Amino acid sequence: MKRIAIIGTRGIPAKYGGFETLAEHLSLNLDKKISLSVYCPKSDKKNYNGKFNNTKLIYINAKANGLQSIFYDIFSIIDATFFKKHSVLLILGTSGSIVIPIIKLFSKVKIIINIDGLEHKREKWNPFAKRMLKWFEKIAIKYSDEIITDNMIIKEYVKVIYNKDSHFIAYGGDHAFKLPLQDSIKQRFHLPHKYAFKVCRIEPENNIELILNAFCSFNGYPLIIIGNWNSSKYSRMLKSKYSTHKNLIILDAIYDYQILNQIRSNCYIYIHGHSAGGTNPSLVEAMSLGLPIIAFDVSYNRATTMNEARYFRNNNELKDLLNNVSCTQYSTIGAKMLSIAKEKYTWEKISKQYYKVLTLNK
Repeated sequence: MKRIAIIGTRGIPAKYGGFETLAEHLSLNLDKKISLSVYCPKSDKKNYNGKFNNTKLIYINAKANGLQSIFYDIFSIIDATFFKKHSVLLILGTSGSIVIPIIKLFSKVKIIINIDGLEHKREKWNPFAKRMLKWFEKIAIKYSDEIITDNMIIKEYVKVIYNKDSHFIAYGGDHAFKLPLQDSIKQRFHLPHKYAFKVCRIEPENNIELILNAFCSFNGYPLIIIGNWNSSKYSRMLKSKYSTHKNLIILDAIYDYQILNQIRSNCYIYIHGHSAGGTNPSLVEAMSLGLPIIAFDVSYNRATTMNEARYFRNNNELKDLLNNVSCTQYSTIGAKMLSIAKEKYTWEKISKQYYKVLTLNK
């Protein structure tokens, strides 16, 4: 029986982002002949003491975010290799990759890495951090046995920059589900009958201010935007600047999936502003809900939506779309998004693709 460890998440069941959702659905869908473990921060132990479904949870006494995430991943890799004796490591992200060359010297463990997006291109990092992230990426790609990329544009990047082949595997989105919007939720969050919607981390590369500005000068339906508005100086500045505008409803992060899906799945259009990364999980979820999507015009988003959404590059282009795309056109876009998601972004399909890579012979 193959003993496989998943490293690089903030624990399962998922409460946060794409990697956690991926790990949770792999734990649900992978062949039960595999012995699967997921590494989690020790702070999560009080909630889930060692087991989730048929998956073993192993706890590391370090934080899974910020600078400590580097040590969290390194400790997890060392433990999984030398102490828990796993035969395969699925490492999500490159922050712990500095230890991989040493692991390869002293162990025959198979290392598979999902490099995530091109983290070193994100605006939030200073020049030193960007160089470090680029170095982590280089080490991960050079020393891993198999590489997974979640977007065809990143697959091409790995081939061109590093002359390495990778397995393209995206994310599933069919865990997102439509729910009717209850009157209690409408009243609680002061929701209108018709609205645009966006949910994301409040970071510059998600083009938050561009989108807020466009809706400030749009005379139609408002934008509801959910995010971590109190997490940084940048997010607090935006919240202070725009929170009183009549055409914006700014809400703090909502971690209750039932409430989030009620608000999200009943929007008129979904605005996706991400300009970095690969296949963004929030975009795939919106597609799986059949939402009409207006996305920032970068190659990653076009690849994910197969050029079937509508796209903007600046404030004026977004306002033009808001003013000129008809209800019938939006309905057509939403139907195309759902069709693509059913074909490409189901967890059953994604899990089979991961299983194939995880069980390859070295």
